Amino acid sequence: MSVQIDPDAFNAFEAAGWEERASTYHRAFVPLTRQVIEPLLDGAAVGPGMRVLDVGSGPGYVAAAAAARGASAVGVDVAHEMVALARTLHPYVEFGQGDAEGLRFADDSFDAVVGNFAIPHFGRPEQAVAEFARVLSPGGTLALSTWDVPSRSRLPGAFFDAVQEVGAPIPPDLPTGPPFFRFADEAEFTRLLGDAGFGDVTVSTFAFTYQFAGDLFDCLVEGTVRVRSLVFGQPAATQARIRAVLDRLTAEYAAEDRFDLPISVKIGCARTS
Repeated sequence: MSVQIDPDAFNAFEAAGWEERASTYHRAFVPLTRQVIEPLLDGAAVGPGMRVLDVGSGPGYVAAAAAARGASAVGVDVAHEMVALARTLHPYVEFGQGDAEGLRFADDSFDAVVGNFAIPHFGRPEQAVAEFARVLSPGGTLALSTWDVPSRSRLPGAFFDAVQEVGAPIPPDLPTGPPFFRFADEAEFTRLLGDAGFGDVTVSTFAFTYQFAGDLFDCLVEGTVRVRSLVFGQPAATQARIRAVLDRLTAEYAAEDRFDLPISVKIGCARTS
């Protein structure tokens, strides 16, 4: 039986959640997601003089890195608190509030569009990618990153494995969104970009080891929206079971004072005609 997705409810949930989690996401997840910035910008061939749009810009590090390459960068995020944080961290870069599924920019406004782990958070990814194609100039480049399957990317993958093993149900107040790992499937990712009219589509894998010092459970619930709601929508006993299973699943990656976690990311790249 197919799962019914309510994209409007999901998008509203994501927008509200990120308003509350801007600072905790910055502390918990940015040290990980920043490691994908350079491969992402390389995928879009970002260089001096290019007009670059960073969609789902969060705390703004991708746009700032594009600016450091000599590009004219703009970051947009659905959450005002994320925009405020990005402006504080990178005052020399332009940031604004915006909806990826209805961008405020004119056609042919940019030479490149990039999005670092943004695509799993859109209720209508097809519409978002169509918008990216619209605002790109002819020959413009696109690069989007997303998590690989849980078995290859243990953060956040081990958590999803733990939830599945425990059998925790989806809380009734958590709107159903698109499958979180949908675009870990290279064929599905390729189809998404191709159906939006992009050519020269490639999907590559970027893998590395992430050294994390701290509590993995706290990192996941403090630095996420969907995961946090999934956990805290459970009874206390179920939350404790999820933590226990997560601890067991990640024990093999424990070093003296840290975890050495395998991370795998898919980067989809394409070009407008």
